[in-house]
Amino acid sequence: MALKNDEVQIRDPFIVPVESEGRYYMFGSTDKNIWGKGSGFDYYVSSDLQLWDGPFPAFRPDESFFADNNFWAPEVYAYGGRWYMFATFRRRDNHLLGTAVLAADALTGPFCLVSEGPVTPRDWSSLDGTLFIDDENRPWMVFCHEWQQIGDGEVCAMRLSDDLKEPAGEPVTLFSASQAPWTTPIQSPKFPRPDNYVTDGPFLHRMPNGELIMLWASFIDGAYAQGVARSATGLVTGPWVQEPEALFRSDGGHGMIFRTFEGKLMLTIHTPNKTPLERPIFLELRADEGKLSVAGK
Repeated sequence: MALKNDEVQIRDPFIVPVESEGRYYMFGSTDKNIWGKGSGFDYYVSSDLQLWDGPFPAFRPDESFFADNNFWAPEVYAYGGRWYMFATFRRRDNHLLGTAVLAADALTGPFCLVSEGPVTPRDWSSLDGTLFIDDENRPWMVFCHEWQQIGDGEVCAMRLSDDLKEPAGEPVTLFSASQAPWTTPIQSPKFPRPDNYVTDGPFLHRMPNGELIMLWASFIDGAYAQGVARSATGLVTGPWVQEPEALFRSDGGHGMIFRTFEGKLMLTIHTPNKTPLERPIFLELRADEGKLSVAGK
C-alpha cells in the first residue's frame, strides 16, 4: 500500500526525477535509528510527490564494508553512463565520518563501493558530500568538515578524478558556519565549547539567471534551519556570500532542489529534526530577480 509523506520516516531526502517514467525516486537516510548501526539505504517511488511505493533496497553492505555505523545522506547522480551515490559513513578504523562513492548500472541499484573507502581526508571528520560538475566538465565534491571536530563547521570543496574514485586535489575551505548572519551556536553537553557552529548538507544549484547558489543547513536558537549562499564568481571556489536570512527556519533542513515534470522549482527537506519523527516535505520555490524564496511565504 502506498505511503503518504507523513508516513515515511526519512532524513536528508534526495529526489531524482525520471521524466521518461513520470516518476520521482527518493533516496535518503532510511535507518530507523540513523544515529546507530547502519543497515543500508532504501528508496521510494512516486508519481505525484504525495504517495510513495516502497521502501526498496538500494544498498546493503557486506561484511567487508569499511563502516557499520551512521549511514547517512545518500545522493544519486547520473554520470558517465552509470549511477553514482555519494554517502556518508562512520569508518571502523578511526571512527571518523567520511563520504564514499558507490556506483550501480541502474538507478535502483544495487549500489557497490567504487572508492577505496571515503574520498574525504582520512583524518578529518567529514560528511554530506555532494557532486558538482563545473563549466569545464570537471567533477568536484563539496562537503562539510564537521563541527564536532573543529568547533566552527566548514564547507569545503575538492576536485575528484574523472572516474570519481579518488581526490584529484587538496580540499579548499569555502566558508565557516559562523560567517552566515543567521546562524547561532549550538550547545551540546558532549561538546561544551561556546563557539560550536554546525554545517550540514551542502547542495549546489545553478539559478535561471546563471548564478550559482548553495543550500546548506545549520541551527538558529537550537532549531534546524536551511540557508543559502551565493558564489560571487559563479565558480565552486567562490568566494561565497551568505544570504542574511535563512530560507527555512522551522526545524527543517538538509535540502536539495529539483524541478517537477510540470516545471516547478521545488525544495525538499526533512522536518522535524528529531528521530523518529523526521518526514519529507516539498516546498515550491520562487526565484525573483535571482533571490530564492519559498512560495507563499
